[in-house]
Order: sequence, then C-alpha cells, then structure tokens
Amino acid sequence: MIDLKHLREHRDVYEAGFKKKQFQVDVDALLALDEKHREMITKVESMRAKKNEVSKQIPTLSPDERTATIKEMKTLGQSLEDAEYELNTIFVQLKEIQHSLPNLPHDSVPEGKTDEDNQTLRTVGELPKFDFEPKDHLELGESLDLIDMETGAKTSGARFYYLKNELVQMEFALINWLLQKYVSKGFTPVTVPMLVKEEMMYATGFFPADKSEIYRVNPGEDDLYLVGTSEVPLAGLHMFKPLKEEQLPKRYIGFSSCFRREAGSYGKDTRGILRVHQFDKMEMFSFCHPDKSWEEHEFLLSIEEEILQDLKLPYQVMAICGGDLGAPAAKKYDCEVWIPTQEKYRELTSCSNCTDFQARRGGIRFKGKDGTQLIHTLNGTAMASTRTLIAIMENYQTAEGSIRIPDVLQSFMGGQTKITPKN
Repeated sequence: MIDLKHLREHRDVYEAGFKKKQFQVDVDALLALDEKHREMITKVESMRAKKNEVSKQIPTLSPDERTATIKEMKTLGQSLEDAEYELNTIFVQLKEIQHSLPNLPHDSVPEGKTDEDNQTLRTVGELPKFDFEPKDHLELGESLDLIDMETGAKTSGARFYYLKNELVQMEFALINWLLQKYVSKGFTPVTVPMLVKEEMMYATGFFPADKSEIYRVNPGEDDLYLVGTSEVPLAGLHMFKPLKEEQLPKRYIGFSSCFRREAGSYGKDTRGILRVHQFDKMEMFSFCHPDKSWEEHEFLLSIEEEILQDLKLPYQVMAICGGDLGAPAAKKYDCEVWIPTQEKYRELTSCSNCTDFQARRGGIRFKGKDGTQLIHTLNGTAMASTRTLIAIMENYQTAEGSIRIPDVLQSFMGGQTKITPKN
C-alpha cells in the first residue's frame, strides 16, 4: 500500500515509478480524493467535539435554553450522521484505489513493457551436447512410466497430472536436500496452510491485481483461497506480533502445494507439466531490516544460483523490467534454466524485494531503538517441483532413454544413479 503523505511530498517520484511499471494512475484525482478525505476527517471530528461539549452543558442550562439546545443538537446530530456517511464513502473509495496501486520500482529496474524487455545479467554453465535427438520431458516421462497426463486429465481436467515411481522419489530427494541446505544456512523450515483468508491475499498484494489467478473455495461459506505460493501464509507469521530488531533478518523456508488457474495462459505450454494448475514449491521468505533489504535480496539470489550450480543446470539470471515486475515487488530477479528440446531458457525461480509494500498492507512491524517501524519483506523460489524436474530430466537424459540422477540427489535416492527403462 502506498503512503499517501509520502506521495503528496514526492509526487514526481511516484509518477515516474508508476510509469516505469506501465501502470496508469490519475494522480490528480487521487490527491483530490485524499484532500477531501482529510477535510472530512477534520469536519467530522469538529462536529463530534462540539456535540460532546454541548451535551455536557445541557444539564446546567435553564429549561428554555435546554429545549433550544436539544433541538440544535438534533440538527447537528443529523448533519454529523450525513458527514460520517460521506467520510466512510470517501474512505472506501480511497482504500480501493490504494489497494490497486503497485509498489514503486527500484531505480536499477530496467525500463520495459513485457518479459521481452528483461535484461540478461549473466549466463552460467555449459549447454548440454547430445549425440542423439533429445526427447522432451513428457516423452521421457511416459516411456519411463514417470508421468501420466492422460489419467490426470480424466480425473481432474487439463493441466493436471500424476507423477510416478522414481520421479516422485526425485521430488522428495530435492525437498530433503534443500531442507538440509537451508537449515544449515539458518533458515527455519515451515509447512504452511494452503488455504488463506481474503485479507491475506490483499496484505501480500496478490489481490486485486492477480485475483483471476487464484482459486476460491466455497464462496459465502468458508470463503477461503488456495495459495499460488507459500509466500502468502509465510507473510502472516509475523503479521500479528512485531519482531524485535535483534531478531532480524528472520528467514524461513516454506513448503506447500500451490494452485494456479493459469487464466491468462490459454494455448501456452499445453504439453507436459511445464505450466500446470497444481505443483509443489519450496519458498524462501525473509523479514528484514529496511537498511539491509537490498543486501538480503542479493543473498537470496545467491542461494538460488548455488542450487542450480549444485544441480549442474545451465541457467541465466534476468533483471525483470518495470512492466513485467508485478504489483508487490520493487525489484525482481528470475533464474531461467536451459530446456534442451525448446532450445531456450525458461523461468525456474524468482526472487523479489517487496520493501515495505506488504508490511504496510499487513501491518508487519519490528521494534527497535527508533521505535516501531515497518519491516521489509523478501521472497524467493527455492524449488518449483514440476519445472525443476523437467530441467533435470531433459538435461540429464542419455542416448538409451535413461535419466542420470544429479550427484547431490543420489544419497537421497538410496544411492541410485540413473532412472532406466522398465522391462
């Protein structure tokens, strides 16, 4: 949520930020509504004060004065009721606009409108060289009895699937390996609720911007939402009780299944498990001191890169441009991994600094020597199950149709080194 006082004082900064994010904002109308809101607050408070003051005097008045004053107070009471209604109406309008406004982008964020304008910062690792025609992940998955899309479509619909056999073992190997890695780095492991209240979606900035992507459960009854990332419930860990400054940064590694409608992806990536409605995900989340959040952002990115280097997957790091940044993030990196059969890099992980955007919306604070302050929140993908499995399957395939298991995962798969065709 945007600080309107700060916007009034630094209008040019906000207009430039909204423009970089390709977000249309009528700043004149917003500030006019804000001014009207502040005027109405003053008016209502003045009327309430007068009503209270005169009410205390009524018992001391003569009968004639009391009658006239009571009549006057009835008129004032109606005017106050009308003014309070107008104030509440303006307040709701103002909050709706504030909730729709994005976080300001950092100065280092590249200009651009779409993902085609994102900038490559570095490319790491050698691309695999095959002396055979590589198979895509679905062909490998079907031939090795690892993926069943046909039954998934019958039981649940398009973009659903079954993982089977060694691919399930590989996913759990990834989870266990990463848990070990993150705990050794001081992260607290957490499993999270996968259903959250609407206010959590607003607090983290997924509503209203991404509302079309989120599954809603039992509207009017439970009225809960399935999370598209554990970032949402992780943000709630310290939403209701301030942290102490000496506890910062407070880092978590969360695990959950994630659910996305993929509403805007009709016709895109329809083959296999690249773009699906349900997948498992491990997510980093950091509650950080405002003075340290840019340093923390680079730290989270360094772990994402460490994971890809340990898995020996070729990748590139992208700086996300303003138009592709999304509402909550002030700056975002993507790590894209090489997919051999597509002959291009595809997004695997992302890492965002949301500065105080989520904290302001959700009331997330810390107590320090300078009093209670808004905290900065950051998030980053540790592992998105289906895309990570795709990258391993395609980059580690062999001429005979097997899949080698990355060295770092073998001990978590009972020493197995390869997934081979079944007899």
